[in-house]
Amino acid sequence: MSFKQEIMFLLDFFLCMKRVLIITYYWPPSAGSGVQRWLKFSKYLPEFGWQPVIFTPENPDFALQDPSLEKEVDKHTEVLKFPIWEPYQLFRTLKKQQPKDTASILEYKDPGMLDQLAVWFRGNLLIPDPRLFWVKPSVSFLASICEQNNFEAIITTGPPHSMHLIGRNLKRKTGIPWLADFRDPWSNWEFLDTLKLSQFARKKHQKLESSVFEEADSLVTISPTFKNEMQGIGAKNVKVILNGFDTADIPETLSKPASQSSVLEIVYSGVIDGIRDPFPFLRALKTVFGESTGKVRLTFVGRVNESIKTLVAQDSWFKAHIALPGYVSHKTVFSFYEKAQLLLLILTNTKNAKGNIPGKLFEYMATGREILALGDPKGDSASIINSSGAGKVFAHQDEEGLVQFLRGFAKGENQGWTKSDIQNYSRKNITQQLALLLEGIAKT
Repeated sequence: MSFKQEIMFLLDFFLCMKRVLIITYYWPPSAGSGVQRWLKFSKYLPEFGWQPVIFTPENPDFALQDPSLEKEVDKHTEVLKFPIWEPYQLFRTLKKQQPKDTASILEYKDPGMLDQLAVWFRGNLLIPDPRLFWVKPSVSFLASICEQNNFEAIITTGPPHSMHLIGRNLKRKTGIPWLADFRDPWSNWEFLDTLKLSQFARKKHQKLESSVFEEADSLVTISPTFKNEMQGIGAKNVKVILNGFDTADIPETLSKPASQSSVLEIVYSGVIDGIRDPFPFLRALKTVFGESTGKVRLTFVGRVNESIKTLVAQDSWFKAHIALPGYVSHKTVFSFYEKAQLLLLILTNTKNAKGNIPGKLFEYMATGREILALGDPKGDSASIINSSGAGKVFAHQDEEGLVQFLRGFAKGENQGWTKSDIQNYSRKNITQQLALLLEGIAKT
């Protein structure tokens, strides 16, 4: 095909596409599941007739970054960036140090007066979240963009839930159909319970949330439990669109069974923080392997809190059997999966735990490695693991169950599973569900 022919083909291709404006705070180089969800949707939407246009902050305040993800943004995807001011910038100036966000402050054992003030300020004055100052200028900027572009739909994804206020106000101005994606709950979100909300602040969250429920043309969330909870507080027309895995991310080497070794390799990928408790598993691990040397290695890939670092530093057995490589790029994490015989999944043990389905669950499943999960045995993640036969789920405090499982696994029991219907969770297939939903709300 000649250059001229290629240009004509691309023009014909894009002219036939419907355009959708996607408003997201998290976008490469930010890291994390929130980025993966909409990075992958934007990748596959064109295959189903939708051309995404991304709107994201020019200068966001990310806690974790993965610059390699920028290479995954399709060269034909238009990305609009607009400056944002965030109060955490002022807080760090006053404190003359990190942290990046309130969540980090909440993990402090002995927060100072300024730290406590920051938490109160975040909970009671920055509603719905510290990105609220981006709402008004973004709406003004995007209103003119919408006049120049024929957008068939608008999508907002939260948290931060202030993104939904941009979508709401933009719909009021333009009338363009709007889909609101809830990756976490809003007024019932467990995170809010840690912020010492006043009754006034709680009611304001509920009022803003209700306005989004009422005015959005479609509501989306990531799990059946979250859907039911949203419907219980007045939401209508809620659909579940799961996270998933991208086939293109999975190295061919992972199609092979894990290499057999004298050392049992266990890998956990993700964050260990105040709402993900690894200690029941760690105690079970030491019970089974504590009298042995070199027969097990547990690797925490990602950011871990100080309690884990302290344990490794102070306990000689854990120091010899736990590796802490820290955060690695999304691409690099697969090299850890390749070496593992067992993948550890630690779900939250909190109010929203039943509906928690982390994105890495699907990547775990795509590896074909056995999954050992700590979480609600009746939760949505457990349902997916059990129905697929991908592993075992134990309640957080079921140390005896963990001990028995680890003893059996060390003897060669339950190693590996037959991947069945795994393509149901591919990002491409899940994007098709989103495209059909957009078709239903788009302007005719």
